[in-house]
Amino acid sequence: MTATPPLVVSRNPADPTEIVAQVQAAGAFGAADAVERARAAQPGWLRGGAAARSAALGSIAAAIESAADELAALAVREVGKPLAEARAEVARTAAIWRYYAQAPYEPAGAVHETAAGAGLLLTRRRPHGVAGLITPWNFPFAIPSWKAAPALAAGNAVVLKPAPEATACALRLAEIVQQALPERVFTVVPGGAAEGGAVVSAADAVSFTGSTEAGQTVARAAVARGIPVQAEMGGLNAAIVLPDADIAGAAAHLAAAIAGFAGQKCTATSRVIAVGAAADPLREALAEALRAIPAADPADPATVCGPLISERAREQVSGAWAGLSLLAGGTAHDGPGWYAAPTLAEKVPADHRLLREEVFGPVAALLTADDLDDAVRLTNSVPYGLVTSVHTADLDAALHGLDDLDTGMIRINAPSTGVDFHLPFGGTKASSHGPREQGRAALEFYTSSRTYTLSPAKTM
Repeated sequence: MTATPPLVVSRNPADPTEIVAQVQAAGAFGAADAVERARAAQPGWLRGGAAARSAALGSIAAAIESAADELAALAVREVGKPLAEARAEVARTAAIWRYYAQAPYEPAGAVHETAAGAGLLLTRRRPHGVAGLITPWNFPFAIPSWKAAPALAAGNAVVLKPAPEATACALRLAEIVQQALPERVFTVVPGGAAEGGAVVSAADAVSFTGSTEAGQTVARAAVARGIPVQAEMGGLNAAIVLPDADIAGAAAHLAAAIAGFAGQKCTATSRVIAVGAAADPLREALAEALRAIPAADPADPATVCGPLISERAREQVSGAWAGLSLLAGGTAHDGPGWYAAPTLAEKVPADHRLLREEVFGPVAALLTADDLDDAVRLTNSVPYGLVTSVHTADLDAALHGLDDLDTGMIRINAPSTGVDFHLPFGGTKASSHGPREQGRAALEFYTSSRTYTLSPAKTM
């Protein structure tokens, strides 16, 4: 007798007594069945043609815009995203669907000359079939969308396994998306590791965003099956501040990148490297900027740092700063909600977990470097390589960073956070596995190239 799958329960991290969603998990069998049903629906979706796919994705964009206030409020309740950020995420989500609505009209291949004789040589990109998507809770609308939209635009069907903490957001997104698509072309399977494993075992391509440990497991399983896989995982991102930088402006950028959404972004800044004479003024400016950002109710439009996603997450964050010399923060709030104050530590030992692991909270370490080369060495010394920000008025220094930093994304005089959805996204080392996502790179991932040789039946 097959056991009944457990319930998936998500709670409001600002008020854990409130249950936002409580649904039955799909179970491994249900997830695998969803993939098979999507596989049966996919050929009809592809045959519908570019115009139908484009119109559907455009319709989804419009529907998301119409429901913007409702979706933003749901993100505030379910994942504790501050209202201003939630509104921005929903707007970006609509823009993502509209951007990929044009993709079905893009050229799908090329014509080449034969080496000799008559005929045609063609290359053509075709969808894989079913794209299995495994997504985190921290961007509950944008990340599923920047995976699903290009997959659908290219003619794939999609099965989405969201993080349990973002179940309500995923199901609401599915209601909007499914209204514009044929049945079974887009399916959400609620659940946890069992459902995610089943999707990886059955889908024709897999895109994952989440923890490094889970991402490596997904990548190994997909590679063993011989299917395309991309995995976006952790970050331990550095911000380099040179003496000639606008210190006040840099401190504002860094504080936002440390404390925004309680640091629960893979692109958050967790190491600040002050170069030479920048150390003292940056130390004071950044500490002051962080002390001015309280951990507060995410429903307040003025809030920058809301709650952490769970009690366990708050325990991990407070454990990361325990025993360190702190310039700001270092307090976890009592009472309802899983809050922790934005925190800045200094004199952190080189082997401390704050300098080796992704903590995923509003906490950062302040380091010093003698010169830019030393700062680059410190930046590159960790197992991750997602994004680095460099703050300087010196173009030569900025170019030096572009050449020598071992990270997938480099942002000059800008926070480490922030994503341009029309550009490739990804990192190096333990931060990413496989091809980039977003932009045109995503369309390449969700398709495979086929080469055709067309020769005349008779030679003249």
